[in-house]
Amino acid sequence: MTTDASEDWKHWREHRVATVSEPYGPLALTGTHWIEDYPEGRLPDIPGQWAVKGGRVTLTAAAEDGLTVDGEPFTGGILLDADHGPAGGARVGRGRRRFVVLVREEVWGVRDYDPGAPARQAFAGIEATPYDARWAVPGRFTPYGEARTVRVENADGVTRGLALGGVLAFTLDGQDLTLQVAVESDGTLWAVFADTTSGDGSYRFRFLRPAAPDAEGRTAVDFNRAVLPPCAFADHFVCPLPPPGNTLRVAVAAGERRLG
Repeated sequence: MTTDASEDWKHWREHRVATVSEPYGPLALTGTHWIEDYPEGRLPDIPGQWAVKGGRVTLTAAAEDGLTVDGEPFTGGILLDADHGPAGGARVGRGRRRFVVLVREEVWGVRDYDPGAPARQAFAGIEATPYDARWAVPGRFTPYGEARTVRVENADGVTRGLALGGVLAFTLDGQDLTLQVAVESDGTLWAVFADTTSGDGSYRFRFLRPAAPDAEGRTAVDFNRAVLPPCAFADHFVCPLPPPGNTLRVAVAAGERRLG
């Protein structure tokens, strides 16, 4: 291992733990409610009346609901689009809580983030394997000729589409391996993977986010930076499970393993 790589990993890990435990990080999520499941418009423990109309969410609130929109007390009605930024910046709130509007395959929902959530208060860190250079290997990304979407089960048991942009190839423990990966808007890659430690020594699946490949498709595949998915921190996330072919036939004893 190189000192620089090890030190970089330590800084990355400190930042990761701080991000996870921040007031509106994944530990603060206390509920995800799909509006179509509540035709009367009353979501569990969330004030106001919520409905879907014309491809947007409508919220109606009275003064006693105590809601705010854009930081100001709100009464009456408003049309809302999905919140795409950090949860702390969601338009609708009540006190320190934030209600994040989301949409998944045209199904609208509201997430309830509370900095006082029991999971956040009880957080005792993330178990992670110390840095080991053998888990950082070169990789080559080959894009698909066209975008692909596969149907995969999500953590809530519902099957949804997962967009994939290509294949990431690398050699680990003497084995030639591949992962199907998504391509993010900034060019970085995102893989949902499992390995032979999944569910036995580490969480049942993990995420990996390699850097954007260069013009020849080269990037680094560093499993020291494998991370727990959001659903490891709160049951109310709908993380996708690994797509076909993304269960590696090696024991990836690296990266984040499970909650402390």
